[in-house]
Amino acid sequence: MTSPTAGAPSPDAPALRTPSLRRRMACWLYEGTLMFGVVFLAGYLFSALTQTRHALDNRHGLQAFVFVVSGIYFVWFWSKGQTLAMKTWHIRVVDRASRPLTQGRALLRYALSWLWFLPPLAVMGPFGLRAGEVAVLVVGWVAVWALLSRFQRDQQFWHDAWAGTRLVDARPPTPGPRPS
Repeated sequence: MTSPTAGAPSPDAPALRTPSLRRRMACWLYEGTLMFGVVFLAGYLFSALTQTRHALDNRHGLQAFVFVVSGIYFVWFWSKGQTLAMKTWHIRVVDRASRPLTQGRALLRYALSWLWFLPPLAVMGPFGLRAGEVAVLVVGWVAVWALLSRFQRDQQFWHDAWAGTRLVDARPPTPGPRPS
């Protein structure tokens, strides 16, 4: 039987601040830019390994490969505390007790983070939406999903709350006045 405070931060854990929504979204955009390179390399590797000559050949295999490669990227870096974009924006991901993520928890966070994209993509097929309409839906949903963090107790994104993780400010402490 687990104790009632199993997921609560330990009393000696430092008080961790949630980065502002603006900083988290700037990090999110930078992460997307870096992911372009990861996806490009994964696509190139997949094409070379499968000898795919046409972009539409093996597209479901390519999508699955990119999904797995992206998962490996995020799980690896999140279990270390930060991706490159998070390091740049001084944001760290930890569990509820302010500990580094296990790979299992990082994998759960990866699966739940697809809530940034799945709802608008799920309506694409049944409604026969074109690319421009889907882009508007994705941008709108991302804005709504980000703003919904305002209604979460710690101002965390909902997928973080559900995964038992949180984003915290990792800026180095500012030096105080020097003694004279």
